[in-house]
Amino acid sequence: MRILFLGDVVGRSGRDAVAAQLPELRRRLAVDLAVVNGENMAHGVGMMPDMVDGLYKAGADVVTSGNHVWDRKEVIPYMEGEPRLLRPINYPPGTPGRGLAEVVLDDGRRAVVVNAMARLFMDPLDDPFATVRRALKRYPLGGAADAVLIDFHGEASAEKMAFGHFFDGEVSVVVGTHTHVPTADVTVLPKGTAYQTDSGMCGDYDSIIGMAKDEPMHRFVRKMSGGRLEPAAGPATVCGLFVETDDRTGLALRAEPVRVGGRLSQTLPACVI
Repeated sequence: MRILFLGDVVGRSGRDAVAAQLPELRRRLAVDLAVVNGENMAHGVGMMPDMVDGLYKAGADVVTSGNHVWDRKEVIPYMEGEPRLLRPINYPPGTPGRGLAEVVLDDGRRAVVVNAMARLFMDPLDDPFATVRRALKRYPLGGAADAVLIDFHGEASAEKMAFGHFFDGEVSVVVGTHTHVPTADVTVLPKGTAYQTDSGMCGDYDSIIGMAKDEPMHRFVRKMSGGRLEPAAGPATVCGLFVETDDRTGLALRAEPVRVGGRLSQTLPACVI
């Protein structure tokens, strides 16, 4: 299975870039499953239903989120009726929405996507290690699931690395989100799980993690707010991870970074068609 994951979409610049690039990436890389983290689409914080629909129209099969998932209240009733839009699975029981999605491909193969959130320097949610392991008991890799991808949304690289190694050999992909900066550690772990500490954002990198530079700099220098944070509006780089898995085992055969457009150095996996 060929899987494409795109990191946090930030503001209009990120939305426009994904809408422009995702259809061609799906075609060029013969993608079977496309997952996009959309939690920063609405002016840098949260998501609106029409924006989520825009990702589906562009070719996303599942949309994940993170700590900003509730920043736009309009998304809550939408999420209740939309099984392809995920919030972190380790929110307490009774929280709206769901943290796991099943996707059945046209050829009958089954993919499972899980959204989880780390706890170090983040909200004190339920244990993501135990919560995800319990959820995946129903979806053994190579059995009920032909591929399993986990979007692990977190701040600390050590916690993300621990999570990747904890699930090595049990899932196809563990990819980090939240810090908005693509890491250079794309790899296949020893037991066969593709891993990247952070996929990076889909946004304008002439910015401070997607926001126009003046206000964040003011806050760091003066230690006080000078106004609202505004998303940077320049050309966005679409950042993500491409993984090809073995249909027999569900484990990763290769993992490569994706960076298209904008300011960052460009890289694409070798074309498969």
